[in-house]
Amino acid sequence: MKAKILVYYFAFSIVLGTFIYFAQKLAIQLPRFVRFYVNDFLIIPIILIASLFILRWSRNDKNYQISIWIILYLCGLYSIIFEYFLPQFHSRYTADTIDVILYFAAGLIFYYLQKNENEQHKNP
Repeated sequence: MKAKILVYYFAFSIVLGTFIYFAQKLAIQLPRFVRFYVNDFLIIPIILIASLFILRWSRNDKNYQISIWIILYLCGLYSIIFEYFLPQFHSRYTADTIDVILYFAAGLIFYYLQKNENEQHKNP
């Protein structure tokens, strides 16, 4: 049985991100690291995995991979939008270099997991 690491990672990320979101809405005190950084780390893989599933389905190619350049582009867009533009116009957003690092680290982890899963498909 082939490991579906991206499916598990996606499900875990959605559950954890949802828990953090609702905990904050219910004013449950979470550690600063969790409140300020975990969801920033989770969002890039969530978007990329969902995109990958849709692309694999629409292209009818279960081995399709998102290129490193597309991943880096998405990380760059998130960095510019959420860490540069939005903080200038909305007080809800703050510019944070650590968030930028987390976007790119999460993108690279997604790239590694995607390659690893694809290699498992090729070598059962």
